[in-house]
Amino acid sequence: VFAVSCQIFFSDANKVREETGLTQGRWAGGRLRVRHRVDDHVSELFPCFYGGGGSCAFDRGKFLELGGFDSLFAPFYLEDTDLGFLAWKRGWKVLYQPASIVYHEHRGTIGKHYSERRIQTVLQKNFILFAWKNMHDWRRLAGHFAYTFTESLVSAFFGDSPERATFGGLWRACLRLPRALRCRARARSTAVVSDTEALRRPLGGYFRDRFAALEPEPERLGVLFVSPYPICPPVHGGGVFMFQTSTVLAGLTDLHLIVLVDFPHEIPAHDGLVRQCASAGFLVRMQGRPHALGSMTPHAVSEYGNDDLEWLIHRQTYTQKIDVVQLEYLPMAQYAGQFDRIPCILFEHDIYFQSVSRQLAHMRGIFKRLKAGFEYLRGLHYELRMLPRLDRVQVCSRENSGYVLSFLPQLEGRIDEDLRAGIDTSRYEFRPAGREPLTMLFLGSFRHLPNLEALDWFARQVLPRVRKRRPEARLIVVGSDPPPSHSFPAGAVDAIEVRGFVEDVREPLGRYGVFVCPVLSGSGMRVKLLEAFSAGIPVVSTRVGAEGLAVADGEVCALADDPAEFADRIIDLFEKPESARAMAVRARALVVSTFDMTAMTRRLEISYRAAVARKRRGSSGHFAAASRSSRLTMVSATRSNSSGEELRGRT
Repeated sequence: VFAVSCQIFFSDANKVREETGLTQGRWAGGRLRVRHRVDDHVSELFPCFYGGGGSCAFDRGKFLELGGFDSLFAPFYLEDTDLGFLAWKRGWKVLYQPASIVYHEHRGTIGKHYSERRIQTVLQKNFILFAWKNMHDWRRLAGHFAYTFTESLVSAFFGDSPERATFGGLWRACLRLPRALRCRARARSTAVVSDTEALRRPLGGYFRDRFAALEPEPERLGVLFVSPYPICPPVHGGGVFMFQTSTVLAGLTDLHLIVLVDFPHEIPAHDGLVRQCASAGFLVRMQGRPHALGSMTPHAVSEYGNDDLEWLIHRQTYTQKIDVVQLEYLPMAQYAGQFDRIPCILFEHDIYFQSVSRQLAHMRGIFKRLKAGFEYLRGLHYELRMLPRLDRVQVCSRENSGYVLSFLPQLEGRIDEDLRAGIDTSRYEFRPAGREPLTMLFLGSFRHLPNLEALDWFARQVLPRVRKRRPEARLIVVGSDPPPSHSFPAGAVDAIEVRGFVEDVREPLGRYGVFVCPVLSGSGMRVKLLEAFSAGIPVVSTRVGAEGLAVADGEVCALADDPAEFADRIIDLFEKPESARAMAVRARALVVSTFDMTAMTRRLEISYRAAVARKRRGSSGHFAAASRSSRLTMVSATRSNSSGEELRGRT
């Protein structure tokens, strides 16, 4: 341990806590970004980026070995940040101890002797000097120079900002270039890990992964389950998968939830699930990272990019002793850590770029098609780059697995197709008879674009054909956020009943005559079909809608892609109840034997154990060798102690 930082409170309790002692640093936009975290859930010893010069206990020998506070940063600021980063690169640790409290007069000295403009000028200069001294990865350094020059131009035209470099700061840094180069050489000589590794280790998840004593085969796994959407109530297919998986998994592991919600009032709906879990954390939907023009990151990913979510994942991984990180949906892939001993696993509820490509075929308007085409390219680029970083990738079906492997054959052996897409069949009463005649049910969340497209296609192309032969036929639409009635074709309004969200979908599934799944785009597996099969309602679907569940027409559901054929299949089920009932029996048998969530989740827990054992067996020799290497380096290296000016301050 190089240093331990105290918890900081301002003497003036009315001031906003800009400093807490729980420091965090990251490299972004060509420069170091630092902040103090306010997090009351960190109540015990915790890793941090650096210790404040006036509120920290240092190991004196290590402090002198690194040269003490570097006068390169005179007259103030970043000298303590510099020391913390040097220590992490040296293979040492900086920790935060919230039980040790310091009351601080914020800028009590500096604020009396220097103007705000002068303080900002010093900061701009020192952030540049920090990069010149400490960044030894040429890619980061190249990015630093590019960003620094560009930001300085922006500042010259639009005015200074604390978040941007300026030509004035760059010039003042250049005046210290000879000393910066000498300091750079010394910093390089003390380093035993890379810039990237030194930036990672202060994060809770990486700290646990790198330094904790982890059992090769834990008796009971700690699993962190991260969802970008509310899980309860399960208003869409992915919600059903997540809810039923987590319900079973909570009995098999120590399950910890992180759930993003759109509004605070959505949190209490999770109370029942929370009681089953070891812990739960919620974030109200936050602003994502700005989506720059021409960015190759899909919009669906950038809108979920947030530093607070990343912090929460790392905090929980460390404080809750997590063994496996389970990420839901592609947007969460950006939070997969490059851990050596903690598996990060992603459930691809659908293959994003495949889903976008299927939507292209049904889009009207050149602008929409161009926009969707660019999003397809972004999705393809991002997904193919991110998936290989995961320890395992879960998909809904063999079809999804084959599609991914056709692009990424190196994932062979790392894709699971039978662990997540299922339901608890015991919750659904099988009712193949006694249903309301001449009724059709369409079920889905209408925030999901493929469901909106499907309903529009059915109302315009299929329903008129059904009504022509059976005028009394009705379509019942169930699901959250349904479209308004006036959006339906004039001739179809009287035949469509929009029920919207219902508390329990089992009621309509057990009541109406035929289930329709006219889905034309999207990817993954339609949970609505698994539920329909379990409930005994005969189904007509497109082949895309039934992907992963049905291949042969009439085996477990009727299949049709042409509007006239789709209408014919519905009429057949209306008029041939015995054959419809026999098909429903086969469908129920398929779900019970292959897609039952309880059996799936037991296999999921076993797959977690295998992933943990594989990583920890593979890393044990590496860690022992790395540890020996670090000790040898510390013993053999010689350091010249600097008697440079001792500076006090913080960023």
